[in-house]
Amino acid sequence: MDEMTDRFERTDFIEADPISIPHQFNLKEDIEISGFLSASIAWGQRITIVKNAGRMMQIMGNSPYDFVMDANPSQLERCSAFVHRTFNGSDFRGVLLALRKIYSEDGGLEGVLSGEGTAFERIALLHRIFEMHLQERRTLKHISDPVSGSAAKRLNMFLRWMVRSNKRKVDFGIWKNTSAADLICPLDVHTGNVGRKLGLLQRTQNDWLAAEELTQSLREFDALDPVKYDFALFGLGVIDHF
Repeated sequence: MDEMTDRFERTDFIEADPISIPHQFNLKEDIEISGFLSASIAWGQRITIVKNAGRMMQIMGNSPYDFVMDANPSQLERCSAFVHRTFNGSDFRGVLLALRKIYSEDGGLEGVLSGEGTAFERIALLHRIFEMHLQERRTLKHISDPVSGSAAKRLNMFLRWMVRSNKRKVDFGIWKNTSAADLICPLDVHTGNVGRKLGLLQRTQNDWLAAEELTQSLREFDALDPVKYDFALFGLGVIDHF
């Protein structure tokens, strides 16, 4: 696992991964918002995710924080043509307006997702806040809720990006109020299958309980940074077809 993590947690991993989008920015809020949006559409083929996340940035004039806070109705209308699988232009616009309220009223994404409480509690809180701020109920399905059993893969991946160390220049490590030790491993079909083949995961469903079980197994390798092994699990599953 350490060898595979070392192989994939390198800067050349970035180019083909959705994390390449927030790596285009330097402002903390731009990194957060571009990362959150990229993670929000991170299902399907990586090449398509990166392409469509890049299109999101173009629609926002490559200034995501300024656009979130200041875009007028005419500018927001540009979002209407966007589509990524079931995430459409209405969802895009709704998430941006909800983010405006989150940054204006709730301390931003870091204020909601970082600090005291477990990853489960923080992600569940984000879901509730989006539920309050979203104009259309249908958009809420794109904000994972661990209370309903969701593994919340995309939000756990986003938390990995924001919290984990920047030593390898892949993740950002810009949120200092949360420990990497408390993160939950992003769980999807690939990481779940690899985890089961390696004996790290027994639960058959890819739900929140499975994500916790997998993370607990990874803590036996590194209690302070268990989620670094996400690189190994992903690489084995997606790149090596283990």
